[in-house]
Amino acid sequence: MTSSVGEKEKFVLVRQNLEEAEKIEKKSISFWVDAFYRFRQNKLAMFCVFLLLVLVAMAIFVPWFSKYDYDTNDLMNTNQPPSAKHWFGTDDLGRDVFVRTWVGARISLTIGVVAALIDLLIGVVWGGIAGYKGGRVDEVMMRIADILNGIPYLLVIILFMVVFGQELWTMILAMTVTGWINMARIVRGQVLQLKNQEFVLAARTLGASFNRILFKHVIPNAMGPILVTLTLTIPSAIFTEAFLSFLGLGLNPPLASWGTMANEGLPALEYYPWRLFFPATFICLTMFALNVIGDGLRDAIDPRLRK
Repeated sequence: MTSSVGEKEKFVLVRQNLEEAEKIEKKSISFWVDAFYRFRQNKLAMFCVFLLLVLVAMAIFVPWFSKYDYDTNDLMNTNQPPSAKHWFGTDDLGRDVFVRTWVGARISLTIGVVAALIDLLIGVVWGGIAGYKGGRVDEVMMRIADILNGIPYLLVIILFMVVFGQELWTMILAMTVTGWINMARIVRGQVLQLKNQEFVLAARTLGASFNRILFKHVIPNAMGPILVTLTLTIPSAIFTEAFLSFLGLGLNPPLASWGTMANEGLPALEYYPWRLFFPATFICLTMFALNVIGDGLRDAIDPRLRK
């Protein structure tokens, strides 16, 4: 009898303490907030975000507040080394390299971001339609993409620059002729995985239109890989611009980009190294920062990809 009473005492219900329950209870957070918390724990990625913001701020404000113009020649002060007067020195026409570096940052970053956004727009629409429609539509659309992808990327850009002129928008459009294909393939793969999910089938049963299902339900759930691909596309476009400018197919003078400045600085490397050092350094820093941010986003959005 005593043993039975003792066993019952072990199972006495404890009164619920509502105050303690509220303290223990954790507010639910969205997927993107959770991804942001994970991304914030990546110290290198956060440093690269800060670095990129600094570079963008310098590109915006330095040309406005500097007393020098990026295109004003001063033949009495050609090829001056870095000093208090000219922080990055001057070039062979006496132009201030510091100001030209940040004007070049505007152009290089603009080319990278705009080209990546156009790739995003075309790739999402093309890949989304191909993946969701499937069948013959998918087959035809992806064969077209394969044919375009078979054309050498740099050859297309060089032909555009030669035929239509060495202008900013010509270069951006040339990069997007085939640059969207990788984005389209990423989106198509994601849509193929998502289109038979229950929430899509439910929307279809309720009579939702094709556009609503694709762009309201499917694409938003594929935004993780899309954002990662977008982040990694920007440095690729910046490098392509720098490479073309290095070959002499960049923008027409006196416009400056990091690529054109590197092209101008290479012949003077032996005697005036600062003319190549600064644009090359900022190209490397920007590409490094964007690639690290892209890797950080990938790990934050899908922790299973962490090594």
